[in-house]
Amino acid sequence: MKELLITALLGIGVLAFDIVNLRKLVLPLILLALAALVGCIIWDWNTTETPFNQMMLIYEKGSLASLGVFSIVLFFWFILSSSYFKLHSGKTDLYALVVFSFCGAGLMAAFGNLAMLFLGVEILSIPVYVLAASNKTDLKSNESGFKYFIMGSVASAILLFGIAFIYGATGSFDLATIASFYQGEEPVLLFNLGSLFIFIGFLFKISAAPFHIWTPDVYQGAPTWITAYMSTIVKGAAVVALFKLFEGPFAAFTQAHQSTLVILVIGTLILSNTAALLQKDTKRMLAYSSISHAGFLLAMLIGNASLQLVLFYILSYSVASLIAFGVLKEVEITGEEGIKGLYRRNPVLAVAFTIALLSMAGIPPLGGFIAKYFVISQVLGANQITLTIVMVITSAIGAYYYLRSSLHVFEKISNAGRIVLPAAVRLTYMFLTLALIALTVAAGYLHLL
Repeated sequence: MKELLITALLGIGVLAFDIVNLRKLVLPLILLALAALVGCIIWDWNTTETPFNQMMLIYEKGSLASLGVFSIVLFFWFILSSSYFKLHSGKTDLYALVVFSFCGAGLMAAFGNLAMLFLGVEILSIPVYVLAASNKTDLKSNESGFKYFIMGSVASAILLFGIAFIYGATGSFDLATIASFYQGEEPVLLFNLGSLFIFIGFLFKISAAPFHIWTPDVYQGAPTWITAYMSTIVKGAAVVALFKLFEGPFAAFTQAHQSTLVILVIGTLILSNTAALLQKDTKRMLAYSSISHAGFLLAMLIGNASLQLVLFYILSYSVASLIAFGVLKEVEITGEEGIKGLYRRNPVLAVAFTIALLSMAGIPPLGGFIAKYFVISQVLGANQITLTIVMVITSAIGAYYYLRSSLHVFEKISNAGRIVLPAAVRLTYMFLTLALIALTVAAGYLHLL
Protein backbone atom coordinates (compact mmCIF):
# COMPACT_ATOMS: atom_id res chain seq x y z
CA MET A 1 0.00 0.00 0.00
CA LYS A 2 2.99 2.33 0.44
CA GLU A 3 3.28 2.65 -3.33
CA LEU A 4 -0.35 3.77 -3.67
CA LEU A 5 -0.05 6.25 -0.80
CA ILE A 6 3.11 7.84 -2.23
CA THR A 7 1.56 8.46 -5.65
CA ALA A 8 -1.77 9.69 -4.26
CA LEU A 9 -0.28 11.98 -1.61
CA LEU A 10 2.28 13.34 -4.06
CA GLY A 11 -0.43 14.96 -6.19
CA ILE A 12 -1.97 16.55 -3.11
CA GLY A 13 1.49 17.69 -2.02
CA VAL A 14 2.10 19.39 -5.36
CA LEU A 15 -1.12 21.37 -5.01
CA ALA A 16 -0.27 22.22 -1.39
CA PHE A 17 3.14 23.58 -2.44
CA ASP A 18 1.37 25.83 -4.93
CA ILE A 19 -0.94 27.17 -2.22
CA VAL A 20 1.95 28.05 0.11
CA ASN A 21 3.91 29.59 -2.78
CA LEU A 22 6.70 26.98 -2.89
CA ARG A 23 6.47 26.36 -6.61
CA LYS A 24 10.26 26.16 -7.05
CA LEU A 25 10.30 23.09 -4.81
CA VAL A 26 7.62 21.19 -6.72
CA LEU A 27 9.98 19.51 -9.18
CA PRO A 28 12.48 18.43 -6.49
CA LEU A 29 9.56 17.07 -4.45
CA ILE A 30 8.31 15.00 -7.38
CA LEU A 31 11.75 13.62 -8.23
CA LEU A 32 12.39 12.75 -4.58
CA ALA A 33 8.99 11.03 -4.29
CA LEU A 34 9.58 8.99 -7.46
CA ALA A 35 13.00 7.94 -6.16
CA ALA A 36 11.35 6.94 -2.85
CA LEU A 37 8.72 5.00 -4.80
CA VAL A 38 11.41 2.99 -6.58
CA GLY A 39 13.06 2.40 -3.20
CA CYS A 40 9.79 1.07 -1.77
CA ILE A 41 9.39 -1.24 -4.76
CA ILE A 42 12.85 -2.70 -4.14
CA TRP A 43 12.12 -3.01 -0.42
CA ASP A 44 8.81 -4.82 -1.03
CA TRP A 45 10.12 -7.08 -3.79
CA ASN A 46 9.98 -10.29 -1.74
CA THR A 47 7.40 -9.35 0.88
CA THR A 48 4.12 -11.17 1.50
CA GLU A 49 0.92 -9.34 0.64
CA THR A 50 -1.79 -8.53 3.19
CA PRO A 51 -5.36 -9.85 2.75
CA PHE A 52 -6.55 -6.33 1.86
CA ASN A 53 -4.13 -6.13 -1.04
CA GLN A 54 -5.19 -9.56 -2.22
CA MET A 55 -8.77 -8.32 -2.44
CA MET A 56 -8.38 -5.10 -4.42
CA LEU A 57 -4.69 -4.43 -5.17
CA ILE A 58 -2.06 -7.11 -5.63
CA TYR A 59 1.50 -5.87 -5.21
CA GLU A 60 3.36 -8.96 -6.41
CA LYS A 61 6.56 -8.96 -8.46
CA GLY A 62 4.81 -8.33 -11.78
CA SER A 63 2.90 -5.29 -10.56
CA LEU A 64 5.91 -3.95 -8.67
CA ALA A 65 8.12 -4.33 -11.75
CA SER A 66 5.50 -2.54 -13.88
CA LEU A 67 5.21 0.31 -11.40
CA GLY A 68 9.01 0.50 -11.23
CA VAL A 69 9.30 0.87 -15.00
CA PHE A 70 6.62 3.58 -15.04
CA SER A 71 8.34 5.41 -12.17
CA ILE A 72 11.73 5.41 -13.91
CA VAL A 73 10.25 6.64 -17.18
CA LEU A 74 8.29 9.40 -15.42
CA PHE A 75 11.39 10.43 -13.44
CA PHE A 76 13.29 11.17 -16.65
CA TRP A 77 10.18 12.66 -18.27
CA PHE A 78 10.02 15.29 -15.52
CA ILE A 79 13.72 16.13 -15.85
CA LEU A 80 13.59 16.54 -19.62
CA SER A 81 10.31 18.48 -19.61
CA SER A 82 11.34 20.85 -16.80
CA SER A 83 12.16 23.71 -19.19
CA TYR A 84 8.69 23.43 -20.75
CA PHE A 85 6.95 23.70 -17.39
CA LYS A 86 9.11 26.63 -16.35
CA LEU A 87 7.82 28.56 -19.34
CA HIS A 88 4.21 27.55 -18.69
CA SER A 89 2.30 29.88 -16.42
CA GLY A 90 0.16 27.08 -14.97
CA LYS A 91 2.96 24.60 -14.48
CA THR A 92 1.92 23.51 -10.99
CA ASP A 93 -1.52 22.50 -12.21
CA LEU A 94 0.08 20.51 -15.02
CA TYR A 95 2.47 18.83 -12.59
CA ALA A 96 -0.48 17.79 -10.41
CA LEU A 97 -2.45 16.46 -13.38
CA VAL A 98 0.48 14.34 -14.50
CA VAL A 99 1.03 12.97 -10.99
CA PHE A 100 -2.66 12.11 -10.51
CA SER A 101 -2.69 10.44 -13.91
CA PHE A 102 0.36 8.44 -12.88
CA CYS A 103 -1.57 7.30 -9.82
CA GLY A 104 -4.07 5.71 -12.21
CA ALA A 105 -1.22 3.96 -14.01
CA GLY A 106 -0.17 2.50 -10.65
CA LEU A 107 -3.66 1.11 -10.08
CA MET A 108 -3.68 -0.45 -13.55
CA ALA A 109 -0.40 -2.18 -12.75
CA ALA A 110 -1.65 -3.69 -9.46
CA PHE A 111 -5.40 -4.20 -9.77
CA GLY A 112 -6.90 -7.46 -8.55
CA ASN A 113 -10.47 -6.43 -9.20
CA LEU A 114 -12.29 -5.17 -12.29
CA ALA A 115 -13.81 -2.26 -10.36
CA MET A 116 -10.30 -1.15 -9.39
CA LEU A 117 -9.22 -1.57 -13.03
CA PHE A 118 -11.94 0.80 -14.23
CA LEU A 119 -11.07 3.27 -11.51
CA GLY A 120 -7.44 3.16 -12.61
CA VAL A 121 -8.36 3.67 -16.27
CA GLU A 122 -10.41 6.76 -15.47
CA ILE A 123 -7.84 8.26 -13.08
CA LEU A 124 -5.20 7.73 -15.76
CA SER A 125 -7.25 9.10 -18.64
CA ILE A 126 -9.23 12.11 -17.37
CA PRO A 127 -6.18 14.27 -16.48
CA VAL A 128 -4.66 13.44 -19.88
CA TYR A 129 -7.77 14.79 -21.65
CA VAL A 130 -7.07 18.11 -19.93
CA LEU A 131 -3.32 17.93 -20.58
CA ALA A 132 -3.85 17.33 -24.30
CA ALA A 133 -5.80 20.60 -24.49
CA SER A 134 -3.56 22.48 -22.03
CA ASN A 135 -2.13 24.83 -24.67
CA LYS A 136 -5.19 27.08 -24.73
CA THR A 137 -3.83 29.41 -27.42
CA ASP A 138 -3.30 26.57 -29.91
CA LEU A 139 -6.37 25.44 -31.83
CA LYS A 140 -4.74 22.08 -32.61
CA SER A 141 -4.23 21.43 -28.89
CA ASN A 142 -7.88 22.23 -28.16
CA GLU A 143 -8.96 19.95 -30.98
CA SER A 144 -6.64 17.22 -29.69
CA GLY A 145 -8.11 17.35 -26.19
CA PHE A 146 -11.68 17.34 -27.51
CA LYS A 147 -11.09 14.37 -29.83
CA TYR A 148 -9.28 12.44 -27.11
CA PHE A 149 -12.08 13.14 -24.63
CA ILE A 150 -14.86 12.02 -27.01
CA MET A 151 -13.07 8.88 -28.22
CA GLY A 152 -11.77 8.06 -24.75
CA SER A 153 -15.23 8.38 -23.26
CA VAL A 154 -16.66 5.97 -25.83
CA ALA A 155 -13.86 3.48 -25.14
CA SER A 156 -14.42 3.78 -21.38
CA ALA A 157 -18.15 3.15 -21.88
CA ILE A 158 -17.39 0.02 -23.90
CA LEU A 159 -14.96 -1.13 -21.21
CA LEU A 160 -17.58 -0.52 -18.50
CA PHE A 161 -20.19 -2.47 -20.47
CA GLY A 162 -17.73 -5.36 -20.66
CA ILE A 163 -17.09 -5.27 -16.92
CA ALA A 164 -20.85 -5.21 -16.26
CA PHE A 165 -21.35 -8.25 -18.51
CA ILE A 166 -18.58 -10.13 -16.71
CA TYR A 167 -20.21 -9.33 -13.37
CA GLY A 168 -23.57 -10.47 -14.72
CA ALA A 169 -22.05 -13.82 -15.77
CA THR A 170 -19.86 -14.49 -12.72
CA GLY A 171 -21.41 -12.41 -9.92
CA SER A 172 -18.00 -11.00 -9.01
CA PHE A 173 -15.42 -8.37 -9.96
CA ASP A 174 -12.57 -10.35 -8.38
CA LEU A 175 -10.03 -11.69 -10.89
CA ALA A 176 -9.43 -14.94 -9.00
CA THR A 177 -13.17 -15.68 -8.89
CA ILE A 178 -13.54 -14.86 -12.58
CA ALA A 179 -10.60 -17.13 -13.46
CA SER A 180 -12.10 -20.05 -11.51
CA PHE A 181 -15.49 -19.47 -13.19
CA TYR A 182 -13.95 -19.72 -16.66
CA GLN A 183 -12.17 -22.95 -15.73
CA GLY A 184 -15.14 -24.58 -14.07
CA GLU A 185 -18.00 -23.52 -16.35
CA GLU A 186 -18.66 -23.41 -20.05
CA PRO A 187 -18.29 -19.75 -21.12
CA VAL A 188 -21.74 -18.26 -21.51
CA LEU A 189 -22.66 -15.65 -24.10
CA LEU A 190 -22.67 -12.87 -21.51
CA PHE A 191 -19.12 -13.78 -20.44
CA ASN A 192 -17.86 -13.84 -24.02
CA LEU A 193 -19.50 -10.49 -24.76
CA GLY A 194 -17.93 -9.00 -21.66
CA SER A 195 -14.49 -10.29 -22.62
CA LEU A 196 -14.90 -8.91 -26.14
CA PHE A 197 -16.00 -5.47 -24.92
CA ILE A 198 -13.10 -5.24 -22.48
CA PHE A 199 -10.69 -6.26 -25.22
CA ILE A 200 -12.07 -3.60 -27.58
CA GLY A 201 -11.74 -0.96 -24.85
CA PHE A 202 -8.06 -1.78 -24.45
CA LEU A 203 -7.46 -1.84 -28.20
CA PHE A 204 -8.43 1.82 -28.16
CA LYS A 205 -6.20 2.59 -25.17
CA ILE A 206 -3.12 1.08 -26.82
CA SER A 207 -4.12 2.54 -30.24
CA ALA A 208 -4.22 -0.74 -32.15
CA ALA A 209 -6.11 -1.12 -35.46
CA PRO A 210 -8.93 -0.65 -36.22
CA PHE A 211 -9.29 1.64 -33.19
CA HIS A 212 -6.20 3.75 -33.93
CA ILE A 213 -7.66 6.55 -36.04
CA TRP A 214 -7.61 9.07 -33.18
CA THR A 215 -3.90 8.67 -32.46
CA PRO A 216 -2.19 10.76 -35.20
CA ASP A 217 -4.43 13.80 -34.69
CA VAL A 218 -4.29 13.67 -30.89
CA TYR A 219 -0.54 13.09 -30.76
CA GLN A 220 0.17 15.84 -33.28
CA GLY A 221 -2.11 18.43 -31.70
CA ALA A 222 -1.20 17.88 -28.05
CA PRO A 223 1.80 19.70 -26.54
CA THR A 224 4.84 17.63 -27.44
CA TRP A 225 5.75 16.68 -23.88
CA ILE A 226 2.17 15.54 -23.24
CA THR A 227 2.41 13.44 -26.39
CA ALA A 228 5.57 11.88 -24.97
CA TYR A 229 3.66 11.08 -21.76
CA MET A 230 0.80 9.50 -23.70
CA SER A 231 3.11 7.36 -25.81
CA THR A 232 5.00 6.04 -22.77
CA ILE A 233 3.14 5.95 -19.44
CA VAL A 234 -0.42 5.87 -20.80
CA LYS A 235 0.28 3.26 -23.46
CA GLY A 236 2.48 1.23 -21.12
CA ALA A 237 -0.15 1.10 -18.37
CA ALA A 238 -2.82 -0.01 -20.84
CA VAL A 239 -0.58 -2.75 -22.23
CA VAL A 240 0.26 -4.08 -18.75
CA ALA A 241 -3.43 -4.16 -17.76
CA LEU A 242 -4.32 -5.88 -21.04
CA PHE A 243 -1.74 -8.60 -20.40
CA LYS A 244 -2.81 -9.10 -16.80
CA LEU A 245 -6.34 -9.82 -18.01
CA PHE A 246 -5.83 -11.75 -21.23
CA GLU A 247 -2.87 -13.79 -20.06
CA GLY A 248 -4.69 -14.32 -16.77
CA PRO A 249 -8.43 -14.84 -16.17
CA PHE A 250 -9.31 -14.30 -19.84
CA ALA A 251 -6.50 -16.46 -21.27
CA ALA A 252 -8.98 -18.97 -22.68
CA PHE A 253 -10.68 -16.15 -24.60
CA THR A 254 -7.32 -15.20 -26.11
CA GLN A 255 -6.60 -18.79 -27.15
CA ALA A 256 -10.06 -19.19 -28.67
CA HIS A 257 -9.60 -16.12 -30.88
CA GLN A 258 -5.98 -16.52 -31.99
CA SER A 259 -6.78 -16.10 -35.68
CA THR A 260 -8.69 -12.85 -35.04
CA LEU A 261 -5.82 -11.57 -32.94
CA VAL A 262 -3.36 -12.37 -35.73
CA ILE A 263 -5.48 -10.39 -38.20
CA LEU A 264 -5.61 -7.43 -35.81
CA VAL A 265 -1.83 -7.43 -35.41
CA ILE A 266 -1.22 -7.74 -39.14
CA GLY A 267 -3.67 -4.90 -39.85
CA THR A 268 -2.06 -2.71 -37.20
CA LEU A 269 1.45 -3.25 -38.55
CA ILE A 270 0.58 -2.76 -42.21
CA LEU A 271 -1.66 0.29 -41.75
CA SER A 272 0.66 2.10 -39.34
CA ASN A 273 3.91 1.54 -41.21
CA THR A 274 2.38 2.36 -44.58
CA ALA A 275 0.95 5.60 -43.21
CA ALA A 276 4.20 6.49 -41.42
CA LEU A 277 6.11 6.01 -44.66
CA LEU A 278 3.99 8.73 -46.31
CA GLN A 279 4.38 11.32 -43.54
CA LYS A 280 6.42 14.49 -43.96
CA ASP A 281 5.80 15.66 -40.41
CA THR A 282 8.14 14.01 -37.89
CA LYS A 283 5.74 14.20 -34.96
CA ARG A 284 2.94 12.63 -36.98
CA MET A 285 5.35 9.97 -38.22
CA LEU A 286 6.19 9.13 -34.60
CA ALA A 287 2.45 8.88 -33.88
CA TYR A 288 2.03 6.22 -36.56
CA SER A 289 5.22 4.61 -35.29
CA SER A 290 3.57 4.36 -31.87
CA ILE A 291 0.72 2.43 -33.47
CA SER A 292 3.24 0.07 -35.04
CA HIS A 293 4.82 -0.63 -31.65
CA ALA A 294 1.33 -1.28 -30.26
CA GLY A 295 1.08 -4.02 -32.89
CA PHE A 296 4.30 -5.59 -31.66
CA LEU A 297 3.12 -5.44 -28.07
CA LEU A 298 -0.23 -6.97 -29.02
CA ALA A 299 1.62 -9.78 -30.81
CA MET A 300 3.07 -10.86 -27.47
CA LEU A 301 -0.39 -12.16 -26.55
CA ILE A 302 -0.09 -14.59 -29.43
CA GLY A 303 3.34 -15.78 -28.35
CA ASN A 304 2.35 -16.07 -24.67
CA ALA A 305 5.25 -13.82 -23.70
CA SER A 306 6.08 -13.24 -20.06
CA LEU A 307 5.40 -9.92 -18.37
CA GLN A 308 9.17 -9.39 -18.08
CA LEU A 309 9.49 -9.34 -21.88
CA VAL A 310 6.51 -7.01 -22.17
CA LEU A 311 8.04 -4.59 -19.66
CA PHE A 312 11.41 -4.77 -21.41
CA TYR A 313 9.74 -3.75 -24.68
CA ILE A 314 7.83 -0.97 -22.95
CA LEU A 315 11.01 0.35 -21.31
CA SER A 316 13.05 0.22 -24.53
CA TYR A 317 10.36 1.97 -26.52
CA SER A 318 9.64 4.51 -23.77
CA VAL A 319 13.29 5.60 -23.46
CA ALA A 320 13.56 6.05 -27.24
CA SER A 321 10.21 7.84 -27.36
CA LEU A 322 11.20 10.26 -24.58
CA ILE A 323 14.35 11.17 -26.50
CA ALA A 324 12.60 11.54 -29.86
CA PHE A 325 9.73 13.71 -28.67
CA GLY A 326 12.06 15.64 -26.38
CA VAL A 327 14.33 16.57 -29.27
CA LEU A 328 11.33 17.68 -31.32
CA LYS A 329 10.30 19.95 -28.47
CA GLU A 330 13.83 21.33 -28.07
CA VAL A 331 13.93 22.42 -31.70
CA GLU A 332 10.33 23.68 -31.34
CA ILE A 333 8.99 22.09 -34.48
CA THR A 334 6.67 19.31 -35.58
CA GLY A 335 8.12 18.64 -39.03
CA GLU A 336 11.27 17.84 -40.96
CA GLU A 337 12.48 21.43 -41.33
CA GLY A 338 13.31 21.71 -37.66
CA ILE A 339 15.60 18.68 -37.39
CA LYS A 340 17.60 19.50 -40.52
CA GLY A 341 21.16 20.34 -39.62
CA LEU A 342 20.55 19.60 -35.94
CA TYR A 343 24.07 18.22 -35.59
CA ARG A 344 25.52 21.68 -36.10
CA ARG A 345 23.15 23.25 -33.58
CA ASN A 346 23.52 20.68 -30.81
CA PRO A 347 25.51 17.45 -31.32
CA VAL A 348 24.12 15.87 -28.14
CA LEU A 349 20.53 16.22 -29.34
CA ALA A 350 21.47 15.06 -32.84
CA VAL A 351 23.19 11.89 -31.65
CA ALA A 352 20.45 11.16 -29.10
CA PHE A 353 17.71 11.59 -31.71
CA THR A 354 19.53 9.35 -34.19
CA ILE A 355 20.14 6.60 -31.64
CA ALA A 356 16.51 6.76 -30.49
CA LEU A 357 15.19 6.33 -34.03
CA LEU A 358 17.63 3.51 -34.74
CA SER A 359 16.45 1.77 -31.57
CA MET A 360 12.81 2.13 -32.65
CA ALA A 361 13.81 0.69 -36.01
CA GLY A 362 15.33 -2.35 -34.30
CA ILE A 363 18.95 -1.80 -35.29
CA PRO A 364 21.53 -3.72 -33.19
CA PRO A 365 23.07 -3.35 -30.66
CA LEU A 366 20.30 -1.13 -29.28
CA GLY A 367 17.53 -2.09 -26.86
CA GLY A 368 14.86 -1.81 -29.53
CA PHE A 369 16.55 -4.58 -31.53
CA ILE A 370 16.48 -7.02 -28.62
CA ALA A 371 12.88 -6.07 -27.82
CA LYS A 372 11.71 -6.77 -31.37
CA TYR A 373 13.82 -9.94 -31.48
CA PHE A 374 12.03 -11.23 -28.38
CA VAL A 375 8.61 -10.58 -29.91
CA ILE A 376 9.41 -12.15 -33.27
CA SER A 377 10.96 -15.18 -31.53
CA GLN A 378 7.83 -15.66 -29.42
CA VAL A 379 5.54 -15.37 -32.45
CA LEU A 380 7.70 -17.76 -34.47
CA GLY A 381 7.67 -20.19 -31.56
CA ALA A 382 3.85 -20.12 -31.74
CA ASN A 383 4.09 -21.28 -35.41
CA GLN A 384 2.63 -18.03 -36.75
CA ILE A 385 4.76 -17.97 -39.90
CA THR A 386 2.64 -15.47 -41.84
CA LEU A 387 2.61 -13.01 -38.97
CA THR A 388 6.38 -13.41 -38.52
CA ILE A 389 6.96 -12.53 -42.19
CA VAL A 390 4.69 -9.49 -41.90
CA MET A 391 6.55 -8.34 -38.79
CA VAL A 392 9.92 -8.60 -40.53
CA ILE A 393 8.72 -6.78 -43.66
CA THR A 394 7.01 -3.97 -41.75
CA SER A 395 10.11 -3.63 -39.56
CA ALA A 396 12.14 -3.09 -42.73
CA ILE A 397 9.66 -0.43 -43.85
CA GLY A 398 9.96 1.18 -40.43
CA ALA A 399 13.75 1.13 -40.66
CA TYR A 400 13.50 3.10 -43.91
CA TYR A 401 11.42 5.99 -42.59
CA TYR A 402 13.37 6.09 -39.31
CA LEU A 403 16.66 6.30 -41.20
CA ARG A 404 15.21 8.90 -43.55
CA SER A 405 14.37 11.14 -40.62
CA SER A 406 17.70 10.57 -38.88
CA LEU A 407 19.67 11.54 -42.00
CA HIS A 408 18.07 15.00 -41.96
CA VAL A 409 19.87 15.62 -38.68
CA PHE A 410 23.23 15.65 -40.46
CA GLU A 411 22.28 17.80 -43.46
CA LYS A 412 24.25 20.99 -44.02
CA ILE A 413 22.32 24.19 -43.47
CA SER A 414 23.35 27.81 -43.39
CA ASN A 415 23.04 30.15 -40.39
CA ALA A 416 22.40 27.33 -37.94
CA GLY A 417 21.67 28.75 -34.50
CA ARG A 418 22.93 26.94 -31.42
CA ILE A 419 20.52 25.14 -29.09
CA VAL A 420 21.68 25.49 -25.50
CA LEU A 421 20.50 22.93 -22.95
CA PRO A 422 20.63 23.11 -19.15
CA ALA A 423 23.36 20.86 -17.76
CA ALA A 424 20.90 18.43 -16.12
CA VAL A 425 18.90 18.07 -19.33
CA ARG A 426 22.00 17.55 -21.47
CA LEU A 427 23.34 14.88 -19.11
CA THR A 428 19.94 13.16 -19.07
CA TYR A 429 19.87 12.94 -22.86
CA MET A 430 23.37 11.46 -22.78
CA PHE A 431 22.41 8.97 -20.06
CA LEU A 432 19.25 7.83 -21.86
CA THR A 433 21.19 7.42 -25.10
CA LEU A 434 23.69 5.16 -23.35
CA ALA A 435 20.78 3.35 -21.66
CA LEU A 436 19.48 2.26 -25.06
CA ILE A 437 22.76 0.43 -25.55
CA ALA A 438 22.93 -0.86 -21.97
CA LEU A 439 19.45 -2.38 -22.29
CA THR A 440 20.93 -4.92 -24.71
CA VAL A 441 23.14 -6.21 -21.91
CA ALA A 442 20.33 -5.99 -19.33
CA ALA A 443 18.14 -8.23 -21.51
CA GLY A 444 20.32 -11.18 -20.56
CA TYR A 445 19.28 -10.85 -16.90
CA LEU A 446 15.50 -10.66 -17.31
CA HIS A 447 15.14 -14.24 -16.06
CA LEU A 448 16.34 -13.09 -12.64
CA LEU A 449 13.27 -10.88 -12.07
